[in-house]
Amino acid sequence: MKALTALALAASVLLSGSAFASADLAKKNGCAVCHDASAKKVGPTWKDIAAKNKADKNAEATLVAAITKGAKGKYGKIPMPPQAKATGDAAALAKWIMTH
Repeated sequence: MKALTALALAASVLLSGSAFASADLAKKNGCAVCHDASAKKVGPTWKDIAAKNKADKNAEATLVAAITKGAKGKYGKIPMPPQAKATGDAAALAKWIMTH
């Protein structure tokens, strides 16, 4: 029983740590300038992005492409420019966005 409790605690620490790491990645890459978890800024919220892409089985790849190549028309008139600075973190960011 103690081993199971320790395993559950370790898993929760790892999961919460990855959430913080991704929020830090979003700040590091400038994502938080235009996006937020729940408040609309220049771009849609991460929650809205996740909801809009939840039926897409390739959602993470779609988001990686939007992050690295830019996107327009999916969330309104304001386009998202390519985020070359975030290329190395794009997969982790996409995975994290889809958890919202």
